[in-house]
Amino acid sequence: MILRDERAQLEATFLPDAGMLCSSLRHRGEELLAQNRGVEAYVERGKTMGIPLLYPWANRLAAFDYTVAGCSVAVPHDTTRVALDDRGLPIHGVIGGRMAWEPTSAPGGSDAQSLTALLSWGESHGELFEAFPFRHDLRYEASLRGGRLEIAVTVHACGRDTVPVAFGFHPYLSLPGTPRERWRVELPAMRTLVLDEHQIPAGPGEELPSQEFELAEREFDDGFDTVPAHARFALEAGGRRLELELLEGYSCAQVYAPRPGEFICFEPMTAPANALRSGDHLLLLAPGESCRARFAVSCVAVG
Repeated sequence: MILRDERAQLEATFLPDAGMLCSSLRHRGEELLAQNRGVEAYVERGKTMGIPLLYPWANRLAAFDYTVAGCSVAVPHDTTRVALDDRGLPIHGVIGGRMAWEPTSAPGGSDAQSLTALLSWGESHGELFEAFPFRHDLRYEASLRGGRLEIAVTVHACGRDTVPVAFGFHPYLSLPGTPRERWRVELPAMRTLVLDEHQIPAGPGEELPSQEFELAEREFDDGFDTVPAHARFALEAGGRRLELELLEGYSCAQVYAPRPGEFICFEPMTAPANALRSGDHLLLLAPGESCRARFAVSCVAVG
């Protein structure tokens, strides 16, 4: 499924059979999303790329079990369903290739600008339900207009279960033609999270003011909370500026920029890593309730 903004010369590609992965975002024919090991590795092994939805939890869990709203869950020790980080911890929820969405409005024409898709999460999806046994419906919406890609996910607790909300996205932003060392980065004011040796939040850290710096040799794999509404993260170099804005429902974030990777990730998160175990910032939807989370990535020519 391809969305196009002809005036802004932007094109976005989505894969409903691969967890609604946004596999590509091109500006004037040049790719703005790191492809890493490619779509096949994402579908089969959960090796993230593009802009993947991390569902039903973002980043790591500290162990293969959690208890929420009186329900104790054993996460499957099955790498065909749940990917592991380099420490052997479950990461990023269910592997994207296991989540097949049903498009309900498909783009059409040369300037198609929006799409929607649905996913029903229940016992009929046994391999998903075992890892997250809470009945609910998901709605995915994407639009591409005015040089801006907006993505929204709505969770509806449609059954009798209380549904925890701990998902996020992992946009791999990149600026072609300019080495990462010369990228200008802007971060909003927010609070750091102290992370243990397994990258699991251990408590609040310091309040940081907004920052602007050249990426140079710096590396990141840092968690944050108390991210303000409409916070903006930005990346600029080589005549392009990419901005990621948290529009609704995201109060936490992760910044990820390892070397030698030619990307930086500003990750919108509804709750911090390990929230299904810790309960920190964890929203619980009562039966019949819904919540919506939105963010946007924009691209503009500068200089």
